[in-house]
Amino acid sequence: MSEKPRTLKPAILIVALALIAATFGVYLKGEGDGKVGTASAPPAQGSVSRALATGEMTAFVVKAERKPVPEISFTAENGAALSLGQWKGRVVLVNLWATWCAPCRKEMPTLAALQTEMGSKDFDVVAISVDRKGVEASAKFLNEVGASALKLYADPSTDALTKLQAVGLPASILIDREGREIGRLLGPAEWNSSDAKALITAALAEK
Repeated sequence: MSEKPRTLKPAILIVALALIAATFGVYLKGEGDGKVGTASAPPAQGSVSRALATGEMTAFVVKAERKPVPEISFTAENGAALSLGQWKGRVVLVNLWATWCAPCRKEMPTLAALQTEMGSKDFDVVAISVDRKGVEASAKFLNEVGASALKLYADPSTDALTKLQAVGLPASILIDREGREIGRLLGPAEWNSSDAKALITAALAEK
């Protein structure tokens, strides 16, 4: 009997590897990096899901596993020392910005509108200026762009950028009532859009 063509061997090997992968729960990551990894951790319990990252919130990355947000310190406009831990028990949208950030100029009014409409004892927009020019320049900026509804918080040391691992500005991080990161969005967004408000509403509905 003649020998089977050797060209079939690679195909048989691929099938065998696929069966092994299925057995051990290994898959090719969908981000297009071509790496093999294990299945991702189950999503955090609650109402916020990746399905809400749509429309204006398409760039919002929902964390598969929620981890406590590092403590950061900053000051109020009157110079009072504050820390993020003082907001524990509320849903918080932390936004890092600066006066020299062109996208921030467009985004800040939408954050102010979100605060005006949804700000309450359960939700707050905490917009922190990481501008080294100081509080006066930041206050002037908020007035110029029509975002005076936001309280001015400042961290001229820029420590918040490092601790929150923000790779650019603006950076927005949504935090749950227990002080854990729900997810984040890097770059500008329309925070007073229906998509954004649906995301915030879902976070508020979590128990």
